[in-house]
Amino acid sequence: MKEYTGSCHCGGVKYKFKSDELVEIWSCNCSICDMINYQHLFVRHELFELIDGEELILEYNFESKSAKHYFCKKCGIKSFYQPRSHPEMYSINLKCVNDPPKVKEVVYFDGINFEDSIKKI
Repeated sequence: MKEYTGSCHCGGVKYKFKSDELVEIWSCNCSICDMINYQHLFVRHELFELIDGEELILEYNFESKSAKHYFCKKCGIKSFYQPRSHPEMYSINLKCVNDPPKVKEVVYFDGINFEDSIKKI
């Protein structure tokens, strides 16, 4: 495991986490992920630490209200969030990680049909 850092665009929200150096990421076609081309890197809660910017985080919920989408209120970037699919993990946007781990596999998740797709995991 290696320690990585990431942030929103303006650098106000900063975090660090531990991850393998070769990772699986998810690409989801739900309405929000598809629109922003989010690249999901799932990290267990205990391997994640918010370093700075808690006061800058705004939460957005929609539909089931079970996912907690965190945006920086200064720049609007969602660099990590609490996904519905992995309640014990955060999803970090790989595009927001400094010197990110290498991708070994991309899993395509049909978030449009979430209830059927989650059963197949």
